[in-house]
Order: sequence, then C-alpha cells, then structure tokens
Amino acid sequence: MLMRTDPFREVDRLAQQVFGTTGRPAVMPMDAWRQGDNFVVELDIPGVSAEGIELDVERNVLTIKAERPGRDDDSETLASERPRGVFSRQLVLGDNLDLDRVEAAYEAGVLRLRIPVAERAKPRKIQVVENRAEEPTALTA
Repeated sequence: MLMRTDPFREVDRLAQQVFGTTGRPAVMPMDAWRQGDNFVVELDIPGVSAEGIELDVERNVLTIKAERPGRDDDSETLASERPRGVFSRQLVLGDNLDLDRVEAAYEAGVLRLRIPVAERAKPRKIQVVENRAEEPTALTA
C-alpha cells in the first residue's frame, strides 16, 4: 500500500494541541505562586461571564470550566479568531492545601483562586521535654 506523507500533518496536529480548535479551545493560561499562607492561581478567561465559570473539587483535583458561547444571531462572520466553546483545566493539588476553603474572584477576564495552606501543613514548633533519668527498677521473676 502506498502512503502519501504530509510534512505539515504533525505541525497541524501540534498547533491544534497548543492553540485548540473551535470545537475544543486551548487551555486557559495560568500563573501560580505562594503568598504567605495561601497558594494563589490566576487564569485568563476573557469574554466569559462569572456565571459561565464552574469550579469543582473532588479529592485533591480542582476542575475549572468556563464557556464562551458562540454567536446566536444571523450576522455574517468576517473573522473568527477567538475560540468559543467550553474551556477546562484540572489542577492536581497536594494534601497540604485546604480545599474546603478555596476562594474565587473574577475581574477583568482573570479568575483568581486563593487556596489556603492546611493547618497541618504549616510549620510549627515542637517543645522538647527533658526526661530525667530515674534509677532503674529491679525486675523480679
């Protein structure tokens, strides 16, 4: 069987993974850092309303879903470069974060998540108690 090779096929496949398609948009760009006793995550989701964003936590996986709906009117499209549809991203978070107290705020197209460090993961001092040697007790048989 003769197979024709297309040198641009892999480039096209890679571009779809990185930039997405209209049916499957690219992932949301993200920054993350630790600020004191909080882990902060910012995701760019421009053009999405706050009502169009869903956050779900299951075990230690935080799932972010957002939807930028398509145009519903009868207008003629001249250019369509902004991806539409459902965007999603999953963050696998360590046990050292308190996923019961996640705070989310959305402003100017940026979703900011603030995840507190769990109390059990915070550094703490352990007091050392001095044991004074007592005379050994005799064992009787």
